Amino acid sequence: MTPSSLEASKSRLKSAVHRSSAASGDGMLERLFTFAFKGLVYPQIWEDPDVDMQALQLGPKSRMVAIASGGCNVMSYLTADPEQITAVDLNRAHVALGRLKLLAAKRLPNYDAFYRFFGEADEKANIAAYNRFLRDELDAESRAYWEGRDLVGWGRRRISLFSRDLYHHGLLGYCIGAGHLVARLYGIDPRNITKSTSLADQRSFFDTALAPLFDKRMVRWATSKKMSLYGLGIPPAQYDALVSASAEGDMSAVLRQRLEKLACNFSLQDNYFAWQAFTRGYAPVGESFGESSGPAGPLPPYLKREHYETIRDRADRVQVINRNFAEHLQSCEDGSLDAYVLLDAQDWMTDAQLSTLWAEITRTARTGARVVFRTAAEPTLLPGRVADEILNRWTYEAEESLRLGNADRSSIYGGFHLYVFNG
Repeated sequence: MTPSSLEASKSRLKSAVHRSSAASGDGMLERLFTFAFKGLVYPQIWEDPDVDMQALQLGPKSRMVAIASGGCNVMSYLTADPEQITAVDLNRAHVALGRLKLLAAKRLPNYDAFYRFFGEADEKANIAAYNRFLRDELDAESRAYWEGRDLVGWGRRRISLFSRDLYHHGLLGYCIGAGHLVARLYGIDPRNITKSTSLADQRSFFDTALAPLFDKRMVRWATSKKMSLYGLGIPPAQYDALVSASAEGDMSAVLRQRLEKLACNFSLQDNYFAWQAFTRGYAPVGESFGESSGPAGPLPPYLKREHYETIRDRADRVQVINRNFAEHLQSCEDGSLDAYVLLDAQDWMTDAQLSTLWAEITRTARTGARVVFRTAAEPTLLPGRVADEILNRWTYEAEESLRLGNADRSSIYGGFHLYVFNG
């Protein structure tokens, strides 16, 4: 990344997060979050792509814009055969990861090499594959990122993450690792939930082993600090929204509730988010859920063997750029887009930023276009913050939003929301 583009990236992130004066307590926390968010945050995205695809109803003529994050969902959307996807992100690490995944789908020699790189992500053979198949074709900015070094990696090239278990790294990986460490200090190994053979077993493990952790003094103290959740990508404003939405007014209660859904509402045979949370990786080869000859257990759509050729054939339909959502939409033609995926970014936004964003979404939307997003709290956050003359052109699908939110296996959000454009 050139110095000018790096500064532009930093400026976009600051404008998205900073709400308060740098001299205030909240302002200092916002700036600490910005600093933390400059590096890799999400090795894996934490929104359910199957739920998204149900809501978006993508087809061969669909043109969409999505926040990239870890790139998993953007890749997975290709299985629905959209015409074009533009993935935007303020984080240059996420942009570099998304571009690497797309190139790897096209250039690695076979599915096994692709799965080893992004499913296992912990073998030295991945570095040899990068040098042989990817390095020379990777764009200059992404190559500079992956071949760069930082203090977190003790001076090693960032590409070495794929030989050291990518999913143990990034802010999210470190946060999950810290959670495992705390659990073990109290004599609990979260990995033991994978011994469950039924939802009843999962419920029993949660009730007897995991739930009591949230009543521990150290856990309650740690989760009361906004900085403790930076590893989940939760900025100060979103932390406040989560606490205010809790009946107990307590972050440990919020986290217990979200973890309960993750642990108890979905079978481990179908929930790769639970495997990431409880084992810090995907289900390994040889687990009882799958065939011993290949990757076992649940996987994101883009990592499934049956989708590999489809992902490879359609990878050129995706463009990943370092830009904020509204800024990109300003370059799009009127009535040119069918689908928008905002993740939880609106929880970070001021009223002015929301208004600018939805004015651009409305201008660029075709009749029938669909927008999906998540929120920390349960209700949609748009009424009263976005002008009625804009929102009146959209239909909020309340029942469908609730149904799909309940089906989201990632389980970490309070609400899932679907809006459809009336024209």
